[in-house]
Amino acid sequence: MATKKTIPRVALPKGVRRDTLAVREGLPRSAWGENSEALFLTSSFVQPDAATAAARFANEEEAFIYSRFTNPTVTMFERRLAALEGTEACIATSSGMSAILLTAMALLKAGDHVICSRSVFGATIALLGREFGKFGVETTFVSQTDVAEWRAAVRPNTRLLFAESPTNPLTEICDIRALADVAREANALLAVDNCFCTPALQRPVEYGADLIIHSGTKYLDGQGRVVAGAVCGTEQLINEKFVPVMRSSGMTLSPFNAWVVLKGLETLSIRMQTQSQRALELATWLEQQPGIEWVFYPGLTSHPQHALAMAQQSGSGGAVLSFKVKPDAPADAAAERRAAFHVIDSTQVCSITANLGDTKTTITHPASTSHGRLTEEQRQAAGITQGLVRVAVGLDDVEDLKDDLLRGLDSL
Repeated sequence: MATKKTIPRVALPKGVRRDTLAVREGLPRSAWGENSEALFLTSSFVQPDAATAAARFANEEEAFIYSRFTNPTVTMFERRLAALEGTEACIATSSGMSAILLTAMALLKAGDHVICSRSVFGATIALLGREFGKFGVETTFVSQTDVAEWRAAVRPNTRLLFAESPTNPLTEICDIRALADVAREANALLAVDNCFCTPALQRPVEYGADLIIHSGTKYLDGQGRVVAGAVCGTEQLINEKFVPVMRSSGMTLSPFNAWVVLKGLETLSIRMQTQSQRALELATWLEQQPGIEWVFYPGLTSHPQHALAMAQQSGSGGAVLSFKVKPDAPADAAAERRAAFHVIDSTQVCSITANLGDTKTTITHPASTSHGRLTEEQRQAAGITQGLVRVAVGLDDVEDLKDDLLRGLDSL
């Protein structure tokens, strides 16, 4: 497999900062001298002769061969994201969930054990707990925030610790450095899903994480246009463990989608800063509304892990918040669901969709969408009640968002 590491890089001054890397890192310009990164829409690459082709397919010479596993546009995206995350390498995938699938396939085998936060995305719980359970990989789900519970779950066959920070949708924060210590003591790897923060706010590798997982569908793209994913880590880990699985499985990111997300990275920092500021303003306002029982947002001092979030996330709470609506009496699950649905259905500005990370503010009911495939027991363990509403704040005017939520809150 051609690892692409000897393909020429952009000649940037040593020590350039993240905002510069976000618009400059990638591959050098072609002979045409384009200023914007090129989109290579080709399934394969012509080789100069049969002997060279043989050498390249035998991993004796590095070059682009076939777009299932080597493509210049995809490589541009991989290099730029790795630079932003502060890792040596990155491998792009067809979706965020395929990034997690690739991680599991690259690192785990029958008889291995995984420790995972019980508060992660519903599909992640299903993939690790149910699907990989079919193949003899056992997963123990633990508290996102209780490091002692992670440590107590370690077994001799533990190979991977997996966490999101913040989690979807309750924005729970894990102590990345503490979990990295647990993983190191267990001779295991720590993977952190950095989807909510992105490297614009948080770089898990700086706290000891071995792998950083991304759904590029969210903030990396930023406009809800394509589906994409990625795994960042050391060059050795990516090349030796992940690339062979990618070459055989075909979970690769398409060149077009790579190009879209690559261009999205150019505005990542300014989008994350602006959307996070607006999320804080909206969350602060929501705390004051009589129809709200609780607001979950790391930027609020009321958040249980506020101090940790500020330390790990560059002083920002991110752009996603959740709140629990006060139901009519009696306060049972059915009443909670009716109240949450009423608030969601009363909106006229927010987009009712389970996606997040868009410039358009989105709103959803996690218990019946993103976490709808979980059992009620699993949802309760994760704290996802029927009255919970998640809002991913975009670039809409905050006053319009307040007015939009009031349409439902004022008529409960």
